[in-house]
Amino acid sequence: MKMVKDILKQWGCRPQRWLVLGVSMGLVACAGAQDPSPAVEGKAAAGAPRLVAQLADASDQVMLPPKVVPQPAPQVPPAARKAVVDAYEAMNKGRWADVTRLAPLASADPVLGMYPEYWLLRRRLQDRTLPVPEADVRLFLDQVDNPYLAERIRADWILASVRASDFAAALQIPPVSDPSASVRCALLLARHQTGQLIQAAEVLDAVQPTADCRDLVDQLAADQLLDRPQLNSLLHALLEAGKQAPADRMAAVIFDTPEMVQYAALIKNPLQWLKKHPRPRRDVDVELATIALSRLARGGEREKSARYIEDHWASQLPAQNLEWVWGQFGLVAALNVEPDAARWYRRSGHAPKTDYNHAWEVRAELRQAPIDWARVAAAIDKMSARQAAEPVWRYWKGRALAATGQTDQARGLYEAITGDQGFYGLLAIEELGRTPHLPPQPEALDPAWVAQARNHPGLQRAVALFDQGWRREAVPEWNFALRGMSDAQLRGAAEFAREEHIYDRVVNTSLLTRQVSDFSQRFIAPFEGQVAAKAHEIDLDPAWVYGLIRQESRFITDARSRVGASGLMQLMPATARWVAKKIGLKNFKPSQVNDFDTNTILGTRYLDMVLRDLGGSQMLATAGYNAGPGRPKRWRKQLQAPVEGAIFAETIPFTETRLYVKNVLSNTAYYAMLFTGEPQSLKAMLGTVGPDGQVATALP
Repeated sequence: MKMVKDILKQWGCRPQRWLVLGVSMGLVACAGAQDPSPAVEGKAAAGAPRLVAQLADASDQVMLPPKVVPQPAPQVPPAARKAVVDAYEAMNKGRWADVTRLAPLASADPVLGMYPEYWLLRRRLQDRTLPVPEADVRLFLDQVDNPYLAERIRADWILASVRASDFAAALQIPPVSDPSASVRCALLLARHQTGQLIQAAEVLDAVQPTADCRDLVDQLAADQLLDRPQLNSLLHALLEAGKQAPADRMAAVIFDTPEMVQYAALIKNPLQWLKKHPRPRRDVDVELATIALSRLARGGEREKSARYIEDHWASQLPAQNLEWVWGQFGLVAALNVEPDAARWYRRSGHAPKTDYNHAWEVRAELRQAPIDWARVAAAIDKMSARQAAEPVWRYWKGRALAATGQTDQARGLYEAITGDQGFYGLLAIEELGRTPHLPPQPEALDPAWVAQARNHPGLQRAVALFDQGWRREAVPEWNFALRGMSDAQLRGAAEFAREEHIYDRVVNTSLLTRQVSDFSQRFIAPFEGQVAAKAHEIDLDPAWVYGLIRQESRFITDARSRVGASGLMQLMPATARWVAKKIGLKNFKPSQVNDFDTNTILGTRYLDMVLRDLGGSQMLATAGYNAGPGRPKRWRKQLQAPVEGAIFAETIPFTETRLYVKNVLSNTAYYAMLFTGEPQSLKAMLGTVGPDGQVATALP
């Protein structure tokens, strides 16, 4: 209890007030207690928090707070700021003549004045039909006092120079600190074209489905730096991921024109193509046949297709090619939550797989009844060392070792991930016989660090962008400003974000600290208990609601996802209308979905409906809230026997939903610890999920 009171003091709450809240609501809701802010962002990233559950190390503790001389806020001429705003609107509407006219007027804005000039220059650099405006780029870099914009322009300058075949010039441009895949590929191409040695491994590590990476692969294939098996592996990965358009472009690099005709035919109708080409004679014929056979897995008759392969093709292909085909059968079956997925994977031997497919081989084994833990361990052992070191696979390897009597080795794997403040870190703690609890709250942050953040030009610019509602520009500007900051500086920046009501930056900035874990920032509970009040009205767990909102929107009140979900609890328009009608909310209009009260009322009511529809399981209801309540019902129907909640969560076939469920529930465990002051069991929260034939639902 004392620890909770200490944390509350860190959050600026009076203990007496907390005791009242604790008794009446079971909730602490004063962290970052502010009104909802209009400066908000879209759906939060799905990645779980990193490991940093330790006290500050000596290097951070001995850092003296800075002596900060408060600087007056820059005086922004209203006409100049209006010119920036008008230029932004003109840019988004493609009225570039207006942007050109407004840029000189906007330059008098000391905070955002360089943005219109940046937009104009970036457009010229990205237009492949124009010459590279090298003189104007150099002039811009000499004049701009914004390191973020300077880095963005250098990145575009590199790309433009390589696209213009000025490879030597590209290599002379000062490097960018965090290059995109396109920039990495462009620089590799520049090195190759200027006679420098590059390794195929560098290329394979950098390549993503972008135009600049395609240019790199095309050139290296022409120069035979990448051999046919390497090119085939790139094509296989794209086909496996369902990225058909990039796969087709990669195929055009690998195959000549007659071969591309064959490729197009087999993609359209693989069985028909295979029957017309029964005996591959050349290596390219083998590759085409391998792709065609793998496409049979996507049909609805896998057993029949498998017999066809065994009868007509088993002796026609090298063993490794056939093993890759069976791996594709396993993947498609696993993604359809079919019980025979592991059977197909077991026929895939040690054929090279992508990380994505290796992961699904393990998941297929976890869904077997009974689980063959030796096979789980063997599937993990096929992974690269990098992939196998991820917390998820260390945990399941530990479970496999423990199940086969290798207790000491299992404990070593669990211990290695207990510092990970996510789903598997919490589960590992429980496997070690402990109950998860909060890490120690670090010492109070000296206000000087917050004052330093307020004076930081990059953070000031980002806040100005947030104030305009330009999150697309504000978030990268903010993140760039954080580079190189110490833990104390990051905590100061997070507090500055709290002051400005930019709650997602509070969480995401605090997650970057390396040696301290400030849960008053990482797990803020803003809005003065209003969210909890809505939950308590219908006996919903406030910790769960906060855990869901933290994942859905990072407390951004008008967040909007790429599929149209809106507000704190990310409601789809049709769902919002349905719930409003169901609960008798009069005069509801879709425009109200971002209103704080309306969104939380509709969101908590819908979450409660999903919970009841799925038998009171928070884990299933979390999946249903994200993917629709019918889907977890279909997934559990295909179970062969009851499974641990952790296994059900890990084997959810939708990547977004799988990560969402794990993040929401680990968030919930931490909020429950904060709100109650007591340790919490994530395993108990997950429970067990058994087969159920009921798949119908009346919910949208």
